[in-house]
Amino acid sequence: MANTFADRIVEFNRNLHYTGELPEGFQVMNPYLDNPETLQVMEQFYRKYYNDSEPRRFIVGINPSRHGAGVTGVPFTDTKRLEEVCGIRMTSAHTHEVSSVFMYEMIREYGGAGKFYRQFYINSPFPLAIVRQTKEGKWLNANYYDDPALFRMTENFMIDSLKKHIGLGLDTSEVFILGKKNADYIEKLNRKAKLFGRLTVLEHPRYIQQYKSKDQRSYIDKYILTLERS
Repeated sequence: MANTFADRIVEFNRNLHYTGELPEGFQVMNPYLDNPETLQVMEQFYRKYYNDSEPRRFIVGINPSRHGAGVTGVPFTDTKRLEEVCGIRMTSAHTHEVSSVFMYEMIREYGGAGKFYRQFYINSPFPLAIVRQTKEGKWLNANYYDDPALFRMTENFMIDSLKKHIGLGLDTSEVFILGKKNADYIEKLNRKAKLFGRLTVLEHPRYIQQYKSKDQRSYIDKYILTLERS
């Protein structure tokens, strides 16, 4: 029986798979099936930071990137941050992900990984990486809302996933949504399924790193002020 927060998260991830339809040109990447080491490091991470039964606040991303949680199984955590900050080494892959850079700088300023993860849990409505094929045949990161058909086909799966996240032991009175467009779609899901109370929107780390990197300090301050007043 899954008693701790860590037990419940590990069980959720071990049973995570998407069997629904996808539009042509889209694929889902499941690191828990593709790489046995992902299961190992994911479990080490959650046993380290969530090995209790305390409730957490929910920070909601979009869906994992293929260089972040699409490899490590830990949201907004590439292999570099996983090793350097969390002390968990992954030998089968080496990744750098821009959103992870911002998130872990913010976590450091917040008081460190131990303090942050005692209070917050991060995941996404679609908790697996999505990739889209270009006309040239390359596969790039995609968001669940990039295509109307993609959102329509994954909507029920996302509602079910969010309900399972909530069941881990999350405080749903206020959730923190990363990305304004993401927030628009989470609001649609929330109207339909009545999952959360107040939705508080923060700029997505990828947007900050790509377009507002000179203002990173002010965005870190905004994150911390928003999260601390919750």
